[in-house]
Amino acid sequence: MATLPNPLPDPAAAGLDLPPGSLVDATLDGPWHEPLLWYADGAADQGDWAGLRAAGRRVGLLPVLVTGGQRDQWPEAWDLSPDSASYPGDHDPEEVLAGYWTDYADDELGDAAPADGANGEPGDGASGKPETGSGTGSGSGSAGAWPGLAPVPAREAAEDPDTAAAGIVAVVAGDADLWLGGTRMALVPARRSADIPAAIGWTGAVNHENDVARLCAVLRSWEDRYDARVVVLGFDTMIVSVGRPPATMEEARALAAEHYAFCPDNIDQSPPYDLDAYAEKAVLDQDAWSFWWD
Repeated sequence: MATLPNPLPDPAAAGLDLPPGSLVDATLDGPWHEPLLWYADGAADQGDWAGLRAAGRRVGLLPVLVTGGQRDQWPEAWDLSPDSASYPGDHDPEEVLAGYWTDYADDELGDAAPADGANGEPGDGASGKPETGSGTGSGSGSAGAWPGLAPVPAREAAEDPDTAAAGIVAVVAGDADLWLGGTRMALVPARRSADIPAAIGWTGAVNHENDVARLCAVLRSWEDRYDARVVVLGFDTMIVSVGRPPATMEEARALAAEHYAFCPDNIDQSPPYDLDAYAEKAVLDQDAWSFWWD
């Protein structure tokens, strides 16, 4: 997805003073015709983000933290496939999510024990599937129709979204024990944070979606509604900072349905396998969202 002139082949000519690092052009089909990203050789420092963002944005580059994860897989081993990525702006986020919901929710959530059992008692989730909760068709054992996009939170953002992103980056970069393999600063040619996965042809969600640009369309919508920014990428993981998270359970439940459509593994493979519990624990008032695809 070449939408910008790419200054990575000669960062000095673009006026960038970068620390030692590597340019990545490795893809599933061999070397790409230009670098897809640059990432630093050394561990990320809490204070690096703001400087890289200011310098990179001027020439069409955006920062993201990359992690090697438990298997020490850095971007050159990520099975990147830029040929497989279309343009995020060509996809409607609600259509994308509604399609995922139809494909996954009726199959997975439809088998769940209803949140309110037939005798008026809470379901126990014994099926091992997510309970649907009050926001996703509870009481019938069916996920029901796609509920539509969640509303924009009523609250005002507490700070600039890029400032909020820098805060999450500082937390992640400052906790090396949390990230086996550590984190490193990277720069990607992209116009907006939501497009970073498509710009590099990221395939971390390939078992869920072959064209990452469709996920990026959803990320764009989250940028607009929640002041979200993509701040961390791993082989199959993503962290998004959130400048304006849902402030009520009603808002959180509505967004949890979007999260389920976007990344079913977050609920299907994470106890207690329940959307209401996920909404309360991972969405309500949370300034970061974490996703993992099996």
